Amino acid sequence: MAGEGADKTPDELNGETRDEEILEAGGDLDSSTDGETSDVSSETDELIQEAVAAALAEQHDMVLRAQAEVQNMRRRCEQDVEKAHKFALEKFGTELLPVMDNLERALQAVTNADDESVKALYEGVELTLKGFAETLIKNNIEQLDPQGEPFDPQQHEAMSIVENDDVEPNTVLTVVQKGYLLNGRVIRPAMVMVAKSSKA
Repeated sequence: MAGEGADKTPDELNGETRDEEILEAGGDLDSSTDGETSDVSSETDELIQEAVAAALAEQHDMVLRAQAEVQNMRRRCEQDVEKAHKFALEKFGTELLPVMDNLERALQAVTNADDESVKALYEGVELTLKGFAETLIKNNIEQLDPQGEPFDPQQHEAMSIVENDDVEPNTVLTVVQKGYLLNGRVIRPAMVMVAKSSKA
């Protein structure tokens, strides 16, 4: 027995002493080491699971945000296309309005439409004006002729204010130039003269 102990190094002897102490205390050398390892392993697993769950939640949130952004972009594009279709004729329609004005002035300038020398010309201009107005209506361009209506600053432009007690204040007395709407949007306001009370 003495010969066996003499062959061992001091570190080995110390290790045996520790093992003996553990055994004497009723412990198990392998079980104590395994317990510490399993504790560390379970903590590591929990940390990994938490990190994975956080990463998944972040990725899910990013996907939802991306989907919402795509839907918003699609909606904006659809609205832009719809507006482009609705108001594509705005510039063209605005440039045609003076032609309409001139045709109306030409009819107003005729003092005697029954005169044979101007009757055919008058009827021709009248038919042209009628066809032109129908074409504008087909393209959703609506005429504003607010004679006798209340003044609307969204659609009318007041050229002057005239005292008149025969009508309600802010009533349109005279339409100097008719206005026009394209799909409900004012492309030219009506130029009007507005009544006001002389007592004010």
